Amino acid sequence: MIRIDVNNDSESIKPALKDAELIYYPHFFSENKADQYFKYLLNNVPWQQDDIRVYGKTFKQPRLTSFYASNTKVYSYSNISMYPKKFSGKLLEIKKKVEKVSNLEFTSCLLNLYRDGKDSNGWHSDDEPELGKNPVIASVSFGEERFFHLKHKFEKNLRYKILLQHGSLLIMKGKTQHTWLHQIPKTSKEIRPRINLTFRIIN
Repeated sequence: MIRIDVNNDSESIKPALKDAELIYYPHFFSENKADQYFKYLLNNVPWQQDDIRVYGKTFKQPRLTSFYASNTKVYSYSNISMYPKKFSGKLLEIKKKVEKVSNLEFTSCLLNLYRDGKDSNGWHSDDEPELGKNPVIASVSFGEERFFHLKHKFEKNLRYKILLQHGSLLIMKGKTQHTWLHQIPKTSKEIRPRINLTFRIIN
C-alpha cells in the first residue's frame, strides 16, 4: 500500500514495478478544489447503469458510468458501447490540468461512480484495440478513498495496491496494460461515494 502525504501537486511517487510504468500524484488537486469537482460531477453528470454479461448471465454493472470525448468515437468494453458526450465546464478544466502534467492530449474520458462499498470494478486491463499500443491511462479520483489493486498477468506472485486519495492522479503507461490487471474491489465497510475519471486516447 502507498499513502504518502505531500504538499505540492508536482510531487509524485513512482512505484518500482516490473513491466509497468506508474506515476502517482497523491495531492494533484487541493482538497478544496477536489471537493468542488466531486460535488459538481456527482450532480451534473448524466450517470447510467448498463447491463453486463458474465458467463452467459446478465447483471447490472456494479457502478454507474458516463462517457465524454472531444470526438464522436464510440468506446466499447465488456459488450457495452458508450456513445460520447462533449467535454465542457469543469470536466474540461480537469482534462486540461491532467494533459499539462502528462504532456498528452486525451480524446476521451470514462467516468465511474462508485456509490458505496458494494460498487466495484473487477480484474481487467484497459487494452482494447482502439486504445492502441501501450496506452496511457490517466486516472483522477474524487471522494471516498478506495484501494486500487494490481496483479501481474504472468508472474502470479507480483501484486501491488495503492490507496487512491481524494484529488489524486494515477498515470499508467508503457507495457502496464499488457502485463498487469487492475481492479477496485468491494468492501464491507460503510463508505461514501467515489468518482473516478479515466482519461484515454481512442484512435
